[in-house]
Amino acid sequence: MTDTISRRPLWRTIVAYPLVAMLIAVVIYVAAVALSLFLGKLVPPIGKTAVAAIHAVITISILLAAYKFIIVRLGERPKDDLPAKPALGETAIGLGIGFGLMAASVAVAAGLGVYRIVGTGDASMLLLALIASAIMPGFTEELLFRGILFRWIEEFGGSWAALAVTSGLFGLAHIFNPGATWFSSFAIAVEAGVLLGGAYMLTRSLWLPMGLHAGWNFTQGEIFDVPVSGTPVHGLVEAQLSGPALLTGGSFGLEASVIALTIATGAGVWLVFRAVKKGELIAPHWARKPDHETLAETFA
Repeated sequence: MTDTISRRPLWRTIVAYPLVAMLIAVVIYVAAVALSLFLGKLVPPIGKTAVAAIHAVITISILLAAYKFIIVRLGERPKDDLPAKPALGETAIGLGIGFGLMAASVAVAAGLGVYRIVGTGDASMLLLALIASAIMPGFTEELLFRGILFRWIEEFGGSWAALAVTSGLFGLAHIFNPGATWFSSFAIAVEAGVLLGGAYMLTRSLWLPMGLHAGWNFTQGEIFDVPVSGTPVHGLVEAQLSGPALLTGGSFGLEASVIALTIATGAGVWLVFRAVKKGELIAPHWARKPDHETLAETFA
């Protein structure tokens, strides 16, 4: 068995190296997104919601195909983080957790007098918001940050490195959002990065973080009329945030407040703790036995 592994072609060894596999996966992801954007331009102007729905179907279908047929096969340890069996259950749990965490943040903000409902909204933009602010970012961002970056950074540098690096990158990715500040990016990195990374570590599946991400965004925007990462929304109620920026998050929304930072980070730390207790903590590759040694022991 050891001799068979040692005779593997050099190019396969290089391509399977974690950071190389990650770069290949990122290139495939970017190519899939570019193709979906090109095809999306061919959609006729049949209404904002209908066009958004078609774009979502195109983008998710192409990314899913690229993931299932290519990305899952890359690296030393090919695996599928989007298995069919737990899809409905874990997504539903994620949606529920996302709703609960944001609802708790809004409740605390209301209790402190910095969030108040000033009128009624309507459901005219409900479907569009579900697609644009919940389903699309929930799927596309989690596929990239947890399904690609976290996966191979963890395989190379271990779980703690993957959690730290992907959290930082996730926060940095929001720095150009409307109303963003360095503190808002820090808050996103800590509260969302740890929370979503912990959800992935615990389940070793993307369904829970995807559901959590979508539930968090939809709840704050369409239910409570809170800006979603700085983007203004049209909610079921009309609400206002007023008071110190540390409590309201300023124009970026509650995600940049110490309220959401405390609540979501606490939940994220709990998920990470559960993952560690479950034995899901992965050591850096230089601290693990080489695959050929593990296989040799198995077949000895």
